[in-house]
Amino acid sequence: MMVLITYDVSTSSSGGQKRLRKVAKECVNFGQRVQKSVFECLLEPAQFANLKNRLEKIIDQEQDSIRIYYLGNNWKRRVDHIGLKESYDPEGTLLL
Repeated sequence: MMVLITYDVSTSSSGGQKRLRKVAKECVNFGQRVQKSVFECLLEPAQFANLKNRLEKIIDQEQDSIRIYYLGNNWKRRVDHIGLKESYDPEGTLLL
């Protein structure tokens, strides 16, 4: 399933800056950054549960927020891109 993960981590303290880096690192491990605090992740249900659990442990729920949008398996019809950076297809061919 495709999920879109967005986050807002308070960086007014050094602890917040550390949390921000950890959240970004976890998201990079599971998906593709499409904007500064927005990731598209194509995940199996177990992978998603693992990522969600990791993120919940990192953030301070009094100061930070994470929003998860479930796009499902038929996500390609639900994503439109306009502008500079061309979107990618996580199910497409990977060239190295």
